[in-house]
This record gives sequence, C-alpha cells and structure tokens, in this order.
Amino acid sequence: MLHESGVRKPGRPRSEKARKAILVSTLKLLRDSGFADFSVEAVAADANVGKATVYRWWPNKAALIVDAFAASADEELRFPDTGSVLQDMQSQMIHVIEIFQGSRGKILANLIGAGQSDPELIRAFRERFLFPRREEAYATLRRGIQRGELARYIDLDVLLDSLYGPIYMRFLIGHRDLSVDFAKKVCRSVMHGYMQ
Repeated sequence: MLHESGVRKPGRPRSEKARKAILVSTLKLLRDSGFADFSVEAVAADANVGKATVYRWWPNKAALIVDAFAASADEELRFPDTGSVLQDMQSQMIHVIEIFQGSRGKILANLIGAGQSDPELIRAFRERFLFPRREEAYATLRRGIQRGELARYIDLDVLLDSLYGPIYMRFLIGHRDLSVDFAKKVCRSVMHGYMQ
C-alpha cells in the first residue's frame, strides 16, 4: 500500500481474498465445532493464511466472530425503501427471523450466550453488528417521520426495542413459535401505536 508520499508503508498489503477466506472459515468452524473449540489458529489453518494475517484485519477473536456473522447477513438485513415505513420494517423483521431460524441462528444464540460471561464478545456484538443495524433502522424510521407516516416526536430506541425485543425473546427463550406471521403481528401492533 502506498502512502501519500508515494512510499510503500511497512508490512504486507492486506488481501481481500484472504479476508473473505478468513470470514468463511470462521463461520464454518463455528458451525462445525462451536465456540468452545474456536481459535484464531484453527481459522488461519482452515483459511490457509498465517495467524498474523488474521490479526492484521481483526484485533481479537471476538471482533472476528462478530464480523463473520455480520458479513454473512449484511445484504439480507438491509432495510428496503418501499415508500411505506410499515412495509420496510416488516420486511426487515421477516429477514431477521429467517436468519435466526437458519444455521446462522445457532451461531448467533451461542454468541449472545457466550457474551454474557465475555464482556469483549458482547461489546463486539453491540458495536460491530447491533449498532450499525440500528443506524439503518433509525434512517428508515426518520424517512417515515419525514413522509408524515409516524408521529414527529418519538423515541426511536423505545420503538426499535418494542419491535425487536419480542423476536429476540422468542429466539433465545423458545417459549413460543418464532414465525413470519409473528413478525407481521408485532410490527403492525407496535407501529400502529406510533402512526399518524
């Protein structure tokens, strides 16, 4: 990589191909053997890169795990802009449930569970996965406010927690079915309380 002066910075340049291989290997190993046996060494070996290459991209194991999960779900979890805030939120919530019900859902449940005793892991989850999704959600809700669909002065955090809290509750506790129909019911019930 060249510096502004035209001089190459010390160290080897980062390879996008290696980064993607590391993310794929991380998810694969988490699916195969879970969190207990997960290590950066195992990821490096599976991705056919050196351990130093992993640490060039990620400061620690927690950041790597969260980024691998986030990268696998990024496109699916984007918020659409259909012109209807209710439709946009409902569509995204359905995608969340679909991911939770697939093989990545097990990884996420383990991540959240392990994060209860690992402050670094839960902090990485909040900062690298949860907060970026919430920023997208804020933008979607603000569009709804600008279009006059939602009340002007609302607490966006309370609204988002009211929408997604029930999904996480059913996902983690498993006391009732987590379904697309459930997402639609929650979305309609919560959003109608905020609509103009």
